[in-house]
Amino acid sequence: MKTLSIDIETYSDQNLAKCGVYRYVESPVFEILLFSYSADGQPVQLVDLACGEKIPDEVITALEDESVTKWAFNAGFERICLSRHLGYPTGDYLDPESWRCSMIWAATMGLPLSLEGVGAVLGLEKQKLTEGKDLIKYFCQPCAPTKSNGQRTRNLPCHALDKWLAFKKYNIRDVETEMSIQARLAKYPVPESVWDEYHIDQEINDRGVALDMELVRQAIVMDGRSRSELTQAMKELTELENPNSVLQMKLWLADNGLETDTLGKKAVAEMLKTAPPQLQTVLSLRQQLAKSSVKKYQAMETAVCSDGRARGMFQFYGANRTGRWAGRIIQMQNLPQNHPEDLSEARSLVRCGDFEAVELLYEDVPDTLSQLIRTAFVPQGDRKFIVADFSAIEARVIAWLAGEEWRQKVFAEGKDIYCASASQMFGVPVEKHGINGHLRQKGKIAELALGYGGSVGALKAMGALEMGLSEDELPPLVDAWRQSTPMITRLWWAVDRSAMEAVRFKCETETHGITFSCRSGMLFITLPSGRRLAYVKPKIGTNKFGGDCITYEGVGGTKKWERLDSYGPKFVENIVQATARDILCYAIKTLRCCSIVMHIHDEVVIEADRRMSLQAVCDQMGRTPP
Repeated sequence: MKTLSIDIETYSDQNLAKCGVYRYVESPVFEILLFSYSADGQPVQLVDLACGEKIPDEVITALEDESVTKWAFNAGFERICLSRHLGYPTGDYLDPESWRCSMIWAATMGLPLSLEGVGAVLGLEKQKLTEGKDLIKYFCQPCAPTKSNGQRTRNLPCHALDKWLAFKKYNIRDVETEMSIQARLAKYPVPESVWDEYHIDQEINDRGVALDMELVRQAIVMDGRSRSELTQAMKELTELENPNSVLQMKLWLADNGLETDTLGKKAVAEMLKTAPPQLQTVLSLRQQLAKSSVKKYQAMETAVCSDGRARGMFQFYGANRTGRWAGRIIQMQNLPQNHPEDLSEARSLVRCGDFEAVELLYEDVPDTLSQLIRTAFVPQGDRKFIVADFSAIEARVIAWLAGEEWRQKVFAEGKDIYCASASQMFGVPVEKHGINGHLRQKGKIAELALGYGGSVGALKAMGALEMGLSEDELPPLVDAWRQSTPMITRLWWAVDRSAMEAVRFKCETETHGITFSCRSGMLFITLPSGRRLAYVKPKIGTNKFGGDCITYEGVGGTKKWERLDSYGPKFVENIVQATARDILCYAIKTLRCCSIVMHIHDEVVIEADRRMSLQAVCDQMGRTPP
């Protein structure tokens, strides 16, 4: 046997979407119900485990045999479930090295991350069966006890034989669909280097990160108490039945002379500046209640495994335009920052449940809990965390790609890019906390907002007005930035021309070390690393201003598969972020032998022996990819 394509159906009383597969399989009632497989492309075989059948010995052997390649769609799920089925303890799983994932293959081609979605886009003859959702709900999850079902809490095959037969067909069809995807994508194989990155990703997900569960539990209790006290105070001040209701709150504010369309974070912060004292009190209570980051503590409690570690937090190729990771379950990609000087003091007060002291010393309890989220991740035993990140990675990548030499010099000399940018824009020296220091903020906002063709709207979205810039200052700021960085502006339009030419004439073009090629209904952009970005069914279309642009199919803002449009600066954003991702990947590969437990955009967190040197890790991360 050379290859094995697999799909399974399982039962557990845990909510898979909320807790992730690692916790899901720890349930005492977890079991695999159906196991469908195809060895070496032969017709699919089904093993009905729920009705007492056994997986053949040669298949069991193949699961642990490194020379047999195992395929599945979202293969991590099958691998972890089968590890449990084979009796592996928590923290020990089948080695990912010989596993391949057809979902990752689809993602590298810019396709959706669902089997149903991929089948539909590729127009496969054998599509995933749509009745699957109902059957999964019926057999794979507990059911509510009712009079008509005899108060049972679980549906077994004997309770609906017709449904069980349909479920078996559904399971077989999933393997057939996965094999069809592989056949369809055969001419675009995933490079071995990307499979290697996937295997490292699976190792990091398997390793997980330890949580301080005492802190987590106390934070949840404290948040509950704080919420009920804040809500009570709001009720007394407003006499509203539900002060959390946006509609009720808007009406109450209007009755008290303050009209507003939205109660978003930015809008409330603006209103707080000018509102009369009584309304200020209500708005600031509203702001405290709106802190949703405390939900991360609940996610931790739901996802933690029996050994105190949370696993499966990273989705490889989660962003299929760039190949960057996406966060899952606890969502590590947007952890709140923490600023208090006395962080450890605040932490120990929360950890021992001293609500009164936290309220007295820090006033805003939800905000304090939010700032402590990062501290819930802890090294186990006598180890320590080493955290290293790339500084201003996107700004460096774009300067390098565009050949903007003055910027590269700023980075090479270890200077502040925001000061240097402001200095270029306004033609005067700018130093942080020094001469013309007030201009640094303008340099910073321009740097963050304008690198990818953004204009006045991008400055506003980045909070330019909240930072004290006036409406009139914004257009000159855009002009000043673009004039001071001519090479980057040139890069946008060179990329625009090259991509257009490739799509229009179905040929290969090249600019700034980036190659564009259009064939078999795909636009490929080959990055300096050699990895390719893929855009499905590209065409020349018309943008909202009536000009030519490239349109392609992809998952849009509505999470639906639709036709999207793009142009030079947007492609540059994809290219820069994808290159930054490749640099992080290279660093993760060089640090593979260290225990990486987390990585966030441009940052790596290692659970290390106390003797390990931070400098050695930084030196490794600073190695330039070939």
